[in-house]
Amino acid sequence: MNIQEAKQEIAHTLRAYLRKDADGSYLFPTVRQRPILLIGPPGIGKTAIMEQLAQECGVGLVAYTMTHHTRQSAIGLPRIAEKVYDGKAVSVTEYTLSEIVASIHEEMNRTGRREGILFLDEINCVSETLAPTMLQLLQNKTFGNHKIPDGWILVAAGNPPGYNKSVREFDVVTLDRVRQIQVEADLEVWLDYARARGVHGAIVSYLTMKADRFYLVERQEDQLSFVTARGWEDLSELLKSYEALEIPVCASLAAQYLCKDAIARDFSAYYQLYRKYGADYGVTQLLQGALSPEDYAEKTAMASSGSFEERFTVVNLVLEQLQTGFSQYAREDAAVTQLHGALRQFLGQAQPFQAFVAARRDSFEAKLKLGLLPAASVRTERWVQERLEAMELSARQQRLSCGAALLEYLRRALQEDVQRRAALVSRLQAQLDRAFQWISDCFGDGQEMVLLVSSLTRSPAAMDFIQQHGCAPYLRCSQALLYRQQESQLQQACQELLQPNE
Repeated sequence: MNIQEAKQEIAHTLRAYLRKDADGSYLFPTVRQRPILLIGPPGIGKTAIMEQLAQECGVGLVAYTMTHHTRQSAIGLPRIAEKVYDGKAVSVTEYTLSEIVASIHEEMNRTGRREGILFLDEINCVSETLAPTMLQLLQNKTFGNHKIPDGWILVAAGNPPGYNKSVREFDVVTLDRVRQIQVEADLEVWLDYARARGVHGAIVSYLTMKADRFYLVERQEDQLSFVTARGWEDLSELLKSYEALEIPVCASLAAQYLCKDAIARDFSAYYQLYRKYGADYGVTQLLQGALSPEDYAEKTAMASSGSFEERFTVVNLVLEQLQTGFSQYAREDAAVTQLHGALRQFLGQAQPFQAFVAARRDSFEAKLKLGLLPAASVRTERWVQERLEAMELSARQQRLSCGAALLEYLRRALQEDVQRRAALVSRLQAQLDRAFQWISDCFGDGQEMVLLVSSLTRSPAAMDFIQQHGCAPYLRCSQALLYRQQESQLQQACQELLQPNE
């Protein structure tokens, strides 16, 4: 299965293992809570989905890479304890609390979350002295004499033998006590993730055209070559930083992340083309409607007569610009919605506005310190808090401490943010209309329009915006493409029926 399917399976497992009865006792027998073992190539996002799951499910997360650990750090250090057996005092070897188990307790104390995921990466690459301890963990959920706390689900990950010389194979006894999930690299799933995360448009465009360059691990004689999803995402971050700082991107930069010479050289050349096309077509000005009729006609003719690679790149440049707008709208919409909710909460409480804002600030800072806020919502929460504090300061300056005058001021202040969001909606709607019009003027309803419609359809941010505010060209084109697909399928079915039986 792909990494997204694996993530969904683990989420379902969390719900099943952590289900409780009316008394708060776990219904799923602990002895039957098999650990999940993810086996898949490196760099496809196994660690990333653990972080996402913990945030989305509201549970804790303790993650370790086991190749960094010794037997002592895993099970604890030996110490001599005095015991009395049958009236006789004897010295017995005990172990201090395992560092890993101690980390779980520290996470529970820090966040207050009593349930979570213990994620152990590269579990099948541990040292020979640690291997028996790992087998004991998978079989019994214990490190030496120390048990994993109830409510904590064990997820382990490892690479297949072909990717790592240090891999140890598990025996049947161990495998019969785990749930093994084979995970494979899947470009379509990764592209959806990449668009949502704002991966550099040149990378998304390149991989959309050249899917075979997405993931590769091969060994020829003593030469190891590899290209991974992690490499593409890390390269994306550096490219965006270099561009923001106006640092030239040299041809050798890609080779530092894409360890396959042919792919690194090919992408470097494409990146330069992507940048050139971006400058030649002026997509930002085009979508803003800032081009003169002469410039518009010139760029339309240039795109229409371009090579397949150029036409494909042009559409992806348009998509990148639109996606930036959709992401901005998603942030604005979440912030204004949350601000409205905070003000409604204030109206439902009998306390001064200043006290309400101060209490909310204390709560926000406490959650931030404990890591209880998902990374995606920290920016929104901070904006809302800063906006409330600005409102509170302005209200005090106007001597509006309570009553109808304060409520009217808060209503007007919120309306300013609502109007700013409405202006952004209008701009995005106009950009969408221009994008469809230009792609139609350049390419008609050809494969370039298919790429535009299908990419928007696969973007959650784009779909959220279109569902809320509509887009007539999108609906018209998507329905036409659907009819065309259905007609093609019907024609194919008819041809199969008309073919003589062999």
